[in-house]
Amino acid sequence: MSEPLLSISGLHAWYGESHVLHGVDLTVAQGEMVTLLGRNGAGRTTTLRAVLGLTGSRRGSVRVGGVETTGLAPHRIARLGIGYCPEERGIFSSLSTEENLLLPPPVGNDRAMSLDEIYLMFPNLKERAASPGTRLSGGEQQMLSVARILRTGARLLLLDEISEGLAPVIVQRLGEIILSLKQRGYTILLVEQNFRFAAPLADRFYIMEHGQIVEHFTQAQLSSKMGMLHEFLGV
Repeated sequence: MSEPLLSISGLHAWYGESHVLHGVDLTVAQGEMVTLLGRNGAGRTTTLRAVLGLTGSRRGSVRVGGVETTGLAPHRIARLGIGYCPEERGIFSSLSTEENLLLPPPVGNDRAMSLDEIYLMFPNLKERAASPGTRLSGGEQQMLSVARILRTGARLLLLDEISEGLAPVIVQRLGEIILSLKQRGYTILLVEQNFRFAAPLADRFYIMEHGQIVEHFTQAQLSSKMGMLHEFLGV
């Protein structure tokens, strides 16, 4: 079998003196969507940040496309074809929607989505192309944050709590977009607390608690794991 696109092994991470991740093991195969579930403070966001080298320090192995990244600077890791959509969205509020989409540099070797492709997938953004980020609704900002990383040509997408605080109709639309990206061959690692949003989308699930992976199961095993999910997540 070929090596997973993302392979994390024995990953420890710190913010200053705070030891957050304690030996995380996780893989995501090419074209797969994996969801990392857990309560707030479990270490899920730190896992995404550690993949990109954005924590204070880290130890262990993080391989992207077979390349060991623990000795690389964050900008070199991103150029391996990684797109990161942070929980705080991180759009440039003083720039228009279209300026936000034109700004990101290319990463990796894959073709970036054109503006026409972006606007076909996100018609709301086409309508708001000239609007500054401050004028966008929360849902539009979230769509812009996702669309922006697709403009880079990244094929490994790290998505952090993209459904948080959004209206159900927007959450449903984001789910449809993720399914479309899967069909296009994107590889996705999704951090979510909204289990009902993540459940129908993922191929596999990891559950994190206190900076460690405590459970791992497939979509086919989901129905048999509901008792355990209730214990860990309260779903």
